[in-house]
Amino acid sequence: MRLLLLVFMFLMAPNAVGKQVLNVYNWADYMPQSVIKKFETETGIQINYTEYDSNETLYAKLKTTPKLGYDVIFPSSYYVQRMSKENMLLALDRTKLSNFKYLNAALLNQSFDPNNRFSVPYLWGTMGIVINKKFISPAQVTSFRDLWNPRFKNQLLLFDDMREVFAIALLKLGYSINDTNKEHIHQAYLQLKTLWPNIKLFSVEAEQNIYIDEDAYIGLGLNGDIFNATSENPNLVYIYPKEGFELWMDCIAIPNNAPHIDAALAFVNFLMRPEIAKEIAVATGFSTPNKATVPLLPAAMRMSPILNPDTKTLQRGEFLVDLGDINAVYEDYWNRLKIGD
Repeated sequence: MRLLLLVFMFLMAPNAVGKQVLNVYNWADYMPQSVIKKFETETGIQINYTEYDSNETLYAKLKTTPKLGYDVIFPSSYYVQRMSKENMLLALDRTKLSNFKYLNAALLNQSFDPNNRFSVPYLWGTMGIVINKKFISPAQVTSFRDLWNPRFKNQLLLFDDMREVFAIALLKLGYSINDTNKEHIHQAYLQLKTLWPNIKLFSVEAEQNIYIDEDAYIGLGLNGDIFNATSENPNLVYIYPKEGFELWMDCIAIPNNAPHIDAALAFVNFLMRPEIAKEIAVATGFSTPNKATVPLLPAAMRMSPILNPDTKTLQRGEFLVDLGDINAVYEDYWNRLKIGD
């Protein structure tokens, strides 16, 4: 009887039932399979990897069903701020993140997560203007203001993203992309109404292919996407607008209800390893926040002004932050714009 009891207890032990599973929820096409396989081989932990298409999807899923079982997520800067305020994120145990030392100090301790209590950077970049020099001279487009030029009627590609579209109008007016003044937001709305005739389409994820195929000659773009696109269409030019631009950062975080915290911390630490960060940067084409990784990158990435703007240029950039209740004002105007009100 004792022998049977021991066998039963062994079979019911967690490690005997099967491999430990780590549930990772990330943006689509944002991590090479080779990185996942290396972690699984090294640790014996099996990764259950699923994808989302927007911060809103990530937030809504965790907000409505907080005990879904996700262990590691990748929210953008202002969603780190929102989710940490709402007690949705776990404070990171830095003693288990030995590779944190490799991160670029200039990208740490941002206002959306002071002292990186709840997140570490994963990838970062900028939003700027894209033109095709075969059709438009780069000398004619240096500012977001230029997008309002009547010659670009029905030509602009914009992101289907409220904050990023309002950002270009706010910057044109000389305001912060995080402005909370209701009158300034109203002014930005009026500016966007006058831009409407120039807009050809809104894109969620496919702007890279649209520019490559020359279905649009001018519009907004993310620097990593356009860096990748230039290898297929060398006529594409990425421009940092003179009045300023959005800096973005996607971060790694652990939900407050994560069931496998130790494995999650091990994975976060693994992703900050310089050679692993290199694989991620090369696969995605985006800038790495890992200072020790930069010397390991291919020369084309290291030397690219698209991926690595100089310090003076970067000073014009600004990270989006969560705006709290004022988001409702933006949303109202955004909905009115989309229906042509």
